[in-house]
Amino acid sequence: MSVMSSIRSAVIVLAAISLSACGINSVPTAEENAKAKWADVQSAYQRRADLVPNLVATVRAAAQSETTILTNVTDARARATSINITTDDLSNPEEFQKFQDAQNQLTQALGQLRTVVENYPELKSQARFADLMDQLEGTENRIDNARTKYNEAVQEYNTTIRTFPDIIGAKIIHGAKPMEPFSAEPSAQTAPTVDFGDMGAASAAAPAANDNSGEREAATGTGN
Repeated sequence: MSVMSSIRSAVIVLAAISLSACGINSVPTAEENAKAKWADVQSAYQRRADLVPNLVATVRAAAQSETTILTNVTDARARATSINITTDDLSNPEEFQKFQDAQNQLTQALGQLRTVVENYPELKSQARFADLMDQLEGTENRIDNARTKYNEAVQEYNTTIRTFPDIIGAKIIHGAKPMEPFSAEPSAQTAPTVDFGDMGAASAAAPAANDNSGEREAATGTGN
């Protein structure tokens, strides 16, 4: 190999290293990693959305007096599935917050549903319902895990596009913008509580709804 060929090869290697160091490769690599983790988040949310209708249908059979809670779950699920964001929206704080709020509302509604279920021991004993609750709990764990990994990928990407020398390629070549991570709601700092409000009377009558018709009439004062 001639001296000129050796020099040429060395220049090519140095140029490749320089381009890599300036974010030519590292920025899109970090971005694609974050997008892949976001796909996992969406998959986990979709799994939950698919389970909710079955869960509501199972509970409704035994918890007829808690129609408001069941309606809230159904409505929250509808809102959560109606707000879709693309990977481009991951850099849009407003759109990302709308998506996060909708998913958090569904999480809260499901928490209320779990509280309602505590009033129905016979429902908890049903194998089908128990399986659904196990799947739902597993789904919530999947969501938490996927969100954690997404946040880690976003942190890596946001750090990459803001630090030297990657910031050069991020700004000049890729036009990279920071991605939005998931953040805990302020209410997450305190233990959740459930306020049934006007449903107090309905909740008090719930056990009677599971007895025979004569006991239901006695409980509601409609008999005799």
